[in-house]
Amino acid sequence: MQAAAAVDLEDKLQDAGATHAFTGVTPAVAVHVLWDFPQGFDAGVVRLAKKHGVKIGAINPNVFQDQCYKWGSVTNRDPAIRAKAVGHILDCIEIGRGHGQPESLAVVHRRHELPRPGRRPPAEGLGGGRLQEDPRSPPPQHDHAPGVQALRAGLLLHRLLRLGRQLRPVQVVRPRAKVLVDTGHHLAACNIEQIVAWLISEGMLGGFHFNDRKYADDDLEVGSIDPYQAFRIFSEIAGYEWETGRDLDIAYMIDQSHNLEPKVQAMIRTVCRVQELFAKSLCVDREALAAAQAKEDVILAEETLRAGFHMDVTPLLAAVRKKLGVPAEPLWAFRESGYEARAAAERTAKRKALGISEDASYA
Repeated sequence: MQAAAAVDLEDKLQDAGATHAFTGVTPAVAVHVLWDFPQGFDAGVVRLAKKHGVKIGAINPNVFQDQCYKWGSVTNRDPAIRAKAVGHILDCIEIGRGHGQPESLAVVHRRHELPRPGRRPPAEGLGGGRLQEDPRSPPPQHDHAPGVQALRAGLLLHRLLRLGRQLRPVQVVRPRAKVLVDTGHHLAACNIEQIVAWLISEGMLGGFHFNDRKYADDDLEVGSIDPYQAFRIFSEIAGYEWETGRDLDIAYMIDQSHNLEPKVQAMIRTVCRVQELFAKSLCVDREALAAAQAKEDVILAEETLRAGFHMDVTPLLAAVRKKLGVPAEPLWAFRESGYEARAAAERTAKRKALGISEDASYA
C-alpha cells in the first residue's frame, strides 16, 4: 500500500493536477464511468477537475468487469447482454456530451471478444459466428455520438491476427469511429509501428493507450522496457506529418499501473519520457531519410533514424518547459516540493476516518 495513493476521485484529480502543474502538458484526465461517474453524469466531477487545474478527457466504458460479460459484450451470443453493453456505451457518450469537452472520446474496450491462445479453449468460439455479429452494435453508438465529436471506438489491438477483426466494426461507422492502439496489447515481437503506419495511411488511427510491457499486458511506464519501440511509433507519426504538412488528430492517453513506483512520480517520469522520445522523432532528418529510402540504402536510412534517437534533446525540452512556465526538471522539482509527504499524511488520515483497510492498492 502506498500511503500517498488516491483514496477517492478528488485525490486522483488532485494528483493529475500536480502532474500537469509540473509538466505543463497533461491537461485532461481520462475517467472510468463505473468508478468515476457511478450515477451517470455529475457536474460536480467537472468542477472538481477544474479546481485542480485539469479537465475531463476520455470517457472509458466498462464492458468487461461485470460477470455477464464473461463470454463477450457487444458480440455476446445473448442479445440481452449485447443490448446492455450498447446501452452502457450510449450512457458513456451522454456523459461525454454532458461535460462539454469537444475532444471527449468514448473509448470502447472490446477486451474479451475472442478466445486467446493459452487463455481460453479453442473450441469455445473460433470461426465466423461471432465475426458475423460484430456489425450489430456500432451503428447505435454512431447515431448517438455528439455532432462534431469523433466517436473513437477504442478497439484495443490485443493481437496482430485480430487487426482485421478490429477494423471491421469500425469501418461500419466511419468516418467517426477510429482504432485505439494499446501498446501493451499486442503479440510479443509484433511490429507495432507498422500497424500504426497502416492505420495512419487508412485514416483510422484514433489514439493510443501508452504503456510498456515485457511479458503480457504489464502496463509498465512508457519506454521503460523498449524506448526504441516508442520512438519508432512516434517516428511514424512525425514522418507522416512531415510528408503531408498537417498534424494528425490523435488522442494520447497514458494507461499504466504503478504498484511499485510512487504514482505521481511515475506519471511525471512517463510524461517526460514521452516528451523526450517524441522530440527525438521530430529531430530525425526527414529529407536525408527519404533520400536514403529512395535509393534503397538500408544502412544509411537506419543510421539516419538512429541519429534522431540518439539526439540529445535536453536543451529543446528545457526551452519548451521554460515557455510553459514549468520546472526544467519536473521530476526533481516534484520530489523537492513536499507534495507526496503532504498527500500521504492527509490520505492516511482519510483512510483511517473512513475505516478503509490499508492492505491493498491498485492503479
